[in-house]
Amino acid sequence: MTGETERRRGFTTRAIHAAHYQGPGKGQPIAFPIFQTASFHFTSAEEQEAVSSGVEPGFSYSRVSNPTTDALHRTIADLEGAEDAFSFASGIGAIHAAVAAVVGSGEHVVCTRQVYGGTYNLLTRTLPRMGVVHTFADLTDLDAVARAITPETKLLWAETITNPTTDVPDLRALAELAHAHGALLAVDSTFTSPYLARPLELGVDLVVHSATKYIGGHGDLLGGIVAGSRGLMRRVRVLAVDTGGCAAPLEAWLMLRGLKTLALRMERHCANAAGLAAFLTGQPAVERVLYPGLAEHPQHGLAERQYAGFGGMLSFDVRGGRAGAFGVIDRLRMALRGASLGDADTLVSHPASISQRFLAPAERAAAGVTEGMIRVSVGLEDLPDIREDFRHALESA
Repeated sequence: MTGETERRRGFTTRAIHAAHYQGPGKGQPIAFPIFQTASFHFTSAEEQEAVSSGVEPGFSYSRVSNPTTDALHRTIADLEGAEDAFSFASGIGAIHAAVAAVVGSGEHVVCTRQVYGGTYNLLTRTLPRMGVVHTFADLTDLDAVARAITPETKLLWAETITNPTTDVPDLRALAELAHAHGALLAVDSTFTSPYLARPLELGVDLVVHSATKYIGGHGDLLGGIVAGSRGLMRRVRVLAVDTGGCAAPLEAWLMLRGLKTLALRMERHCANAAGLAAFLTGQPAVERVLYPGLAEHPQHGLAERQYAGFGGMLSFDVRGGRAGAFGVIDRLRMALRGASLGDADTLVSHPASISQRFLAPAERAAAGVTEGMIRVSVGLEDLPDIREDFRHALESA
């Protein structure tokens, strides 16, 4: 082999070229086709039995496998450095599968206290009915994590950058701590995407994405991803097939399309977020800015070492509590009021009344979510226009 073929290609090259379809005849499609079919037919009953039972490769039913979704799984596994991956109909579907595949009745999860509201609901409303218990802890405090672990702990659940407080846990240290106690570490990497963070390389066991966000990138799909070792992913796949939460071919195709421009978009998201964070820091109406790219962020150095960038998400507190935050949000003229993130558009939300509304006030306070907090998913617009929009909203108070 030549040196060129031995060299591992870069992230963007792999994101673009990992999924190409090789069909019959001359002339092949550049974009991977959408195999928009529920099932597949066979030339004989014996052939159908061989494929359906897994004796022979092939496709029988799209809930189990489909050429388009399989292409997405190969691409994500390549980008994450995983042995396998699987896609789901939503991010919370992926979170549920990652947890339920490795934790059973009578077992325990330690979860980051600063957590996405959907994960909070899953742990507090649904999984307890299955006999799964949990403890919330500050995962940036390893001593606190160690105290929260019990003999029944099977999983630590972290986020690469917490939602919405932007805390950054030490993933390598958490993985070592989890493994020392016979537990696994799963990480929600939605805020960073595979371009900025590859948690599996730091010892993490399972990585999860809401592909609705940066992987899709355009606000036009719902999807989730889980990636990890072949053994763990076998358990995730079985759960997905049994519960039916798999992604449809069209959404898988949209995720593949989004991956082709992920690196370019993330670089712009990061640059715009850094510019907006610096601008907000100097505004009189702003009490604090939470963004890992700021030197004063408590985990700035760790984020710099651990990730390839600081992401496109930030939060900031304004004076006047909830009324003050609502006033700023309502005066924005370009940024859109939306609960999602990772879109081309800049999106803003009020965590205390949206993503963290399920938490009791004391729980929100313990997690650092204030009434005056505004979360911003910084989009791809021109930075001067983003700054001007927030300048107007803040100075018009």
